[in-house]
Amino acid sequence: MCTSISLSTPVPLSGRNMDIESAFGEQVVITPRNYPFSFRNRLILYSHFAMIGMAAVAQGVPLYAEAANEKGLYMAGLHFPDNAFYFPPSGGLRQTDLTPYELIPFILGSCRTVEEAKQQLERIRLLQIPFSQTILTAPLHWHIADGKRSIVAEPMKDGLKIYENPVGVLTNNPPFPYHLMNLHNYQALSPHSPKNHFSSSLDLKTYGEGMGAIGLPGDASPMSRFIKAAFLVSNSVAGRNPTDAISQFFHILDSVAMVRGCVITSRGNHDITTYSCCIDIEKGIYYYKTYSNHQITAVHLFHENLDRTDLKAFPLMSKEQIFYLN
Repeated sequence: MCTSISLSTPVPLSGRNMDIESAFGEQVVITPRNYPFSFRNRLILYSHFAMIGMAAVAQGVPLYAEAANEKGLYMAGLHFPDNAFYFPPSGGLRQTDLTPYELIPFILGSCRTVEEAKQQLERIRLLQIPFSQTILTAPLHWHIADGKRSIVAEPMKDGLKIYENPVGVLTNNPPFPYHLMNLHNYQALSPHSPKNHFSSSLDLKTYGEGMGAIGLPGDASPMSRFIKAAFLVSNSVAGRNPTDAISQFFHILDSVAMVRGCVITSRGNHDITTYSCCIDIEKGIYYYKTYSNHQITAVHLFHENLDRTDLKAFPLMSKEQIFYLN
C-alpha cells in the first residue's frame, strides 16, 4: 500500500507515501558515483550516476524503495501483489536479466531521462531471485518520472509492460490500465461549485464550498487513493517558490496517508504511512517526514562527495520535534 506522485510546477518534485505494517530498517542513503554495484548476471557497475533515496542497507547493498539520481530521474517501487510476475531463472540467462532489487540501481545508475529509462526497460526481463534467504523478492511495479514525463513499469507474465502516465500518480492494484480507465468515472468532479443539472424545475443551490467534488473517494483502497491523488495533483496550485511547492506536495501526500487504526491487515497489523518523502529532482534534495515526526528533514545529494566509493547513510529523525514558543 503506497502512493507515488510527480509534479512539474513550479519546480519538478517527485515522491511517495510508504504505507506498510512495520519499518524495514530504512534510512536516507546516498550512493556515490564510484560505489561498485554488483548484479547477478551483469558485470559490476563501477561507475554510474549518483543517487539519493530511502533504502535498507543489507550486506553493504542499498535496497532502495525509491530514489532520484543526480540527473533528475526518479524511480519508486510500489507493492503490486498477485499481479507482479518474475520469470524463474534458467540456464539461458541474458545480460538484460535483472532481479527486482537491482532494477532501481540499474536504471538510475545509467539513465538521465524517462525516455532513456524506457529504452532500457524494453530490453529487461525480471527474474524471481531473492536478495537472500531472509530478504525475499517483493511483488512490485514502478513509477518513473523526470519532471517532464512519467511512466509506469509493470512485470506481467508476458513481459514488462510500460505505460505512459499522464496523471503522474501510481498506487497499487489493480494494474495501471484499470486506474486510467477508472478516471472516466469521475470526470464530472470539479474544484468549482456545481451547477444544477439535476432538474430545471427544482431550485437546487450549493450550501457549502467543495460540493463540486462530491463523490471524490476518501477510503484507503488503491483505487480510491489513485483517484483522489490524481484529482489533487491535477488541480493543485502551489506558490511560486520551491518551499511553497514542497509544502503543497506534502499536503497532497497527507490527503492519502494511512492513519494508525484505520487500516488493519489480514494479519491483524496496522497499515500506516511510516514516512512521506518529496525529492527536488533538480537540486537533489531529499525531504521527508515520518509518522512520529512531522517536521520536514532534508538531505542534500550535492553536499556530499559524490566521487567516493562508499555509501553515506542518514538514520531517520523519527522522534517528534515540537517548536515551543514559550
